[in-house]
Amino acid sequence: MSAPRYARVDDAFVTALEAEIGAECVSRAPEALERHARDESDGLYFPPELVVQPRATEQVQALLRLCSERRVPVTPAGGRTGLSGGALCVHGGVALSLARMDRIVEIDERNFFCVVEAGVVTERLQEAVEARGLFYPPDPASRGSCTIGGNIAENAGGPRAVKYGVTADWVRGLACVLADGTLLRTGGKLRKDVTGYDLTHLIVGSEGTLAVVTRAWLRLTTRPTAFRTALVPFASAEAAVALVPAIAHAGLDPAAIEFMERAALEAACAQLGVRVGHDEAQAYLLIELDGTDEARLDREIERLGELCLERGALDVWLALEPGRRRELWALRRAMGEAVKRLSAYREEDTVVPRARLAEALAAVGRITARHGVRAITYGHAGDGNIHVNVLQGELDPERWATVSRTVSREIFEAIVALGGTITGEHGVGCVQKDNLPIALSRASLALQRRLKTAFDPGWILNPGKLFDPE
Repeated sequence: MSAPRYARVDDAFVTALEAEIGAECVSRAPEALERHARDESDGLYFPPELVVQPRATEQVQALLRLCSERRVPVTPAGGRTGLSGGALCVHGGVALSLARMDRIVEIDERNFFCVVEAGVVTERLQEAVEARGLFYPPDPASRGSCTIGGNIAENAGGPRAVKYGVTADWVRGLACVLADGTLLRTGGKLRKDVTGYDLTHLIVGSEGTLAVVTRAWLRLTTRPTAFRTALVPFASAEAAVALVPAIAHAGLDPAAIEFMERAALEAACAQLGVRVGHDEAQAYLLIELDGTDEARLDREIERLGELCLERGALDVWLALEPGRRRELWALRRAMGEAVKRLSAYREEDTVVPRARLAEALAAVGRITARHGVRAITYGHAGDGNIHVNVLQGELDPERWATVSRTVSREIFEAIVALGGTITGEHGVGCVQKDNLPIALSRASLALQRRLKTAFDPGWILNPGKLFDPE
């Protein structure tokens, strides 16, 4: 297909939109445009021409009808905490903020479900359901500011994904608006549903390119009340990640198995002003068990400790006090920001079968050494998801621009050769779209483009993400 010729946002468009949804929902204020020009991706800046903040699904429908008629691009935005540029208006147009649609509509304790609007902050939902003895497990690093709508768009994961899965595993229904303003409702409070194609999970992870999610039906479970947390140092990264499949073979089911190389932990310690570490350690695993049976957890943590030492751990440090557990998790959650403060960087969100983690880390080491750059790695070893932060260091900007692209491509090629892929939770957005052919076949790419056109014939929804229109 040929590239759409998008219309600009002019006075006539703004006047028509204000008449449909109210002037209070529409802003051209410089501070609003500036606020929506960035997310957490490094170095990206794409200001919208207009920011729209509706309070109801009907207003979203009216906006999309008008944008579809006039070929104005629309980019849905949540908390703008993404790392792939997914919420940035790369073609200008409208930034559609769902921040005002932030109601927790229902917490259904009998059916273990909740119904929430897209703008609800993830941590706020977790706290609300936990107050009733329930649990919503997905826990992206930015859970204090990211939103359920954004989590759904990116199929967000987090440390607990090894046991509880990612966002898609908890979404059972959606209310969403298609590009022409049509309201689509899928699923609901159902544990099983094979009625037709699974549109719910087609939309989850589609990065706002197929529809705008305004409400979600989310599955809940029982809140864990007991935790056992251990920080385990190893003499090498390979020894650390080799433990991961052994944990599963031992019949243990941790809520989290987080990998941190020494430099990552040291950066987080420096940022938070604490000291944690082992003089001989080059890598660490942060492992947590959870549940409701204290005695069972005591047995499991004892078995885990024995297994770690059998597999070469230098020590096993248990967080016996709640404050110590919070400190360890604060270090892990600070790690991304701490590493990024060291230098300009490119972060690659790699995923491999977890039994091949050691091979993946070795490949990263060979590639970065060959090009004379440094990488710091950490991530969710329990599900094979390692974040590779390639640092600019002393390279001049021109050399860095060339080397960073080459290093990223070679890392992705090595990861895919190991049976992995190029992103596990950060999404494709505009950052990784050129690398899609490394991971996906021509047939897959062609089919996905046809799906995009079927949902959004004018390609007005979040253009420039996943695929370019041309």
